[in-house]
Amino acid sequence: MEAEKKRKPSSKNIHDGHRDRMRERFLKSGFEAFAPHEKIEYLLFACNPRGDTNPLAHELIRRFGSFSGVLDAPYEELLEVDGVGPVAAAFLKMLPQAFRCYEMDRESGRVRMYDYQDMARYLMKRYVGLSQEVVVLMLLDSSDRVIYCDIVSAGTAVTTNIYIQDIVALAARYRAVYAVLSHNHPSGSALPSPQDLHITSRVFDALKEIEVLLIDHIIIAGRDFTSLKESGIMAHLFSDERQPRVSLRAADSVREGKERTNTK
Repeated sequence: MEAEKKRKPSSKNIHDGHRDRMRERFLKSGFEAFAPHEKIEYLLFACNPRGDTNPLAHELIRRFGSFSGVLDAPYEELLEVDGVGPVAAAFLKMLPQAFRCYEMDRESGRVRMYDYQDMARYLMKRYVGLSQEVVVLMLLDSSDRVIYCDIVSAGTAVTTNIYIQDIVALAARYRAVYAVLSHNHPSGSALPSPQDLHITSRVFDALKEIEVLLIDHIIIAGRDFTSLKESGIMAHLFSDERQPRVSLRAADSVREGKERTNTK
C-alpha cells in the first residue's frame, strides 16, 4: 500500500510544477511571450489557486475571440461560461480599469500638453475598459501640465448630467488655469450631438466666472476623436486670444529648435 501511494502522482504537484514553469517564463520573457490563452490562464491563477485553468482559458478565448475580447466582455456574459464564477468574472472586469488607473497615476503631475492631439491621446487612456458614457475633466496649470484628470459624471449620451458646480469646484480647488472637457461615445461616432454643444457652452460660461479657460471639448469613440476647438464647430467659444496657447506651444518649440540649429 505504501509503495502504491508513492507511485501515485499527486495532481497538486503537477499543477504546481506547471504554474512554476509559467511563472519562470513570465519573469524571463515577459507577458508578451505568452499566447492569448496562456495570458488568460496565467491571470486566472489568482482566482483559482489549485485547479487547471488552461481549459477555461481556451474556452474564454474561443467564446470572446481574443485576449482583449475576454477582458472587455460584459460581466453577465462571462458568468455564462462554465467554470467562471462571480470572483473570476469580477477579477477579469477589474483588470482593464486597473491598467487605466496605473497609466494615469504613473503620468500624474509630470505630463505637459503641447496640442490637442496630445490631449486626446492622454484622455483616451481614461476610457479603457469602460462600456458606458462618462465625462472626464482635465485641468492644466499655467505651464500646460496636467494637475487633475478624472471622471466627473457617468450616464448615457442623452441623460448624462454634468455637475457644473462640481467642475467649477474642482477647477478652483486645483487652482487651474485651463480646463479640457471630454466624454466618450462608446457605440457611436466621435461627432458631437446638439446636447454636447449645449453642455460645452454651459461649462465654458461657468468656468469663465472663476477665470478658468475651457480650451477644448474632446469627444472620443474608440481610437477616433473630435476636438471641438480644432474642428471649428464652436469657433464663437474657442476664439479667445488666449485660446491658441496650448496648440501653439508645440509649434514654438519646433521653431526654437530650428533657430538653435541655424545658429550653429
